[in-house]
Formats: sequence, C-alpha cells, structure tokens
Amino acid sequence: MNSTYNYNGKGIEDFKLAIKNSRKIVGFTGAGISTESGISDYRSKGGIWDRFKPVLFDEFISDQSKRILYWQRKQELWKDMRNALPNSGHMFFKSLYDKKKLIGLVTQNIDGLHEKSGLPQDIIVNLHGNNLEIICLSCGIVEPAEKILNDLDLERGAPLCERCGGLLKPNTISFGQNLKERDLTKANELSLCCDLMVVVGSTLVVQPASSFPYIAKKNGALVVIISLSDTPADGYADFVFHQKMGEIAQLITCEES
Repeated sequence: MNSTYNYNGKGIEDFKLAIKNSRKIVGFTGAGISTESGISDYRSKGGIWDRFKPVLFDEFISDQSKRILYWQRKQELWKDMRNALPNSGHMFFKSLYDKKKLIGLVTQNIDGLHEKSGLPQDIIVNLHGNNLEIICLSCGIVEPAEKILNDLDLERGAPLCERCGGLLKPNTISFGQNLKERDLTKANELSLCCDLMVVVGSTLVVQPASSFPYIAKKNGALVVIISLSDTPADGYADFVFHQKMGEIAQLITCEES
C-alpha cells in the first residue's frame, strides 16, 4: 500500500478492513492524541518545551531551587491535566479493547488519559511514566497526584515524603533519567507479536520509543500513522493519515468479523 492519504478520507475503508482482519492490535501514542483534550504538546510553538526549559533529573536531586522551579511548573500544568478528559482518540483504543482486538498500548504521554478512558492498567505501557502519581524517590511509595498538588504550598519548600522524609516527584521520567527496563521489554514484546500497530500523535523522533513501529513492521505487522505532521516513518508505513485523530475516529466504526 505505502500511500499517504490526506484529508479527503481516501483509504479509510481499507483501514477499517485492516482493523476487522486484525486480532492483535497495539496502539502507540504521543502528545498529539491529547491536544484535543486541551493538553499542550511538547514541540510545537507554544508547547511545553517552548514555554519551559526542562529541569534535569540531577538538578532536581541536588538543587532545592531547581526543585521549586520544577514543582511550580507542575502546579501550572496540573489544572489542565487534572481536569482533562479522554477524547474520541482515546476512546477509539478503548473500543478496540472492548472488541477484544487491542492487546496493548504503548504511550509516550504522561497525562493518564488512557487510564481515564477505561483501559486496564496492565495493558498500558507508560514509557515516560504518569503525572497522575507522585513517588517518593527514597522509599518508593506512590500516592495520587491530587494528594500533593491540590494544596501544594511551595513557600514551605518542595514537598517531602510524610513516611520517610525523602524527595517526592511526579512518577514520570525526567531528562537524565533512564526509561524503565521492564517497560521497554514489554513494549518490544508487543511490537514483535502484533499484527497491526496504530500510531497516533507521535513525531517518531525520540529513541528508543520511535523504533517500535519499525520493529512491528519488520515482523509482519501493518503500520498506521495518524499525525498532523510528517514523521520519519511515513514512507515505511502502510497507511498515513495527516489528520486529527478525532476526525479519523468519526470515520471508523470497528465491527467484529
């Protein structure tokens, strides 16, 4: 197939047929799927990286002023994150799960919207962690984010663990932190065994995450890319839709064979 389909809906029927014929679908999502829920992406003008210089993990650990800066940014983003609801793109994957077709979902996002959609935690691979949780870097206890962020007073300093006094941090991967080996292993396994991978809202430029669609394709799966922007994998994919996921979701009705 290896064609690019733009805006006029050409190729949707073929995509629907691919879904119908698939039994082991894996989703792969990036920030673009959540912009329709009001959550800013990272790389576009006005996105998170345009507004905030990242605090490195080593800086967070060693410098109280950097920890305060980090938490100030989390406070600013928290309202949108807390109130955000899954959109039709997230519900598209939930519908695949309900049809017993989706075997896993790998996401670069930290917004927790796939969990909010009703997908079970055990099929989601949060490569970069989850902003809806706070972890103690010393004892490892995990708490809901609202317990810390709803009433956070940074004039008293960065928050500390009530149990051991250790540093608290959103349960996400910061710059300078390694991805968790178990998450990479699970994502790789899903890529190897799927028969269809649906990539939504990812620029596919960040390694090692961007390698998973290539792994799936190399092992016989069809690859679908849905993104407003071009990606390095467009010429490699079986279907490419340069449209919003919400528009694609409206055009697709998943029917079991």
